[in-house]
Amino acid sequence: MTLTNQNIEQLLSLCQEGNQHAQMEVYNRYNKAMYNTAVRILKDSFWAEDVMQESFLIAFTKINTLDDLKSFGAWLKRIVVNNSIAEYNKTQKLNEVPLEGIMYKVADNDGLSHESQNKKEVKCIIEAMKTLKPNYNTGLTLHLIEGYDYDEICQIMNISYGNCRTMISRAKESLRKKLKLTVNKN
Repeated sequence: MTLTNQNIEQLLSLCQEGNQHAQMEVYNRYNKAMYNTAVRILKDSFWAEDVMQESFLIAFTKINTLDDLKSFGAWLKRIVVNNSIAEYNKTQKLNEVPLEGIMYKVADNDGLSHESQNKKEVKCIIEAMKTLKPNYNTGLTLHLIEGYDYDEICQIMNISYGNCRTMISRAKESLRKKLKLTVNKN
């Protein structure tokens, strides 16, 4: 039986033994999802790639500490989210401004199809989220896009349950106001 045909628990058992081929197969199965998680938080593909790679290294190094191999995906995602937030916070402290935030293209939006209109609306929402305060953006990304509940967000962001609910509520209201302004401009 080849590694590509084995189930994830079998592969993870091989990973615990240090099998590099099994590690590569696990990486191939999870890398796209983990990259997408990191890029949503970091908003930069190069940083997301680095954080994802580092997260896999951490996971494979500490895989023997994982009690239940069935929870590997959630455990790996938590590592990626924590590393992404740490990298994002480090970057914010350096006051770096990403180039994408400064440069933009103006596109002709006449005659848009329904699908491209939906893409335009999603892009508008994502752009509006980028203008939110960093903790609002992170909280909304974790809650609405990544699907974490309040308890998980509290642990990730190291805040109380009440603060989490208030922050997400205020973030949603702030996003609504920004989207209203955008709609009124167009």
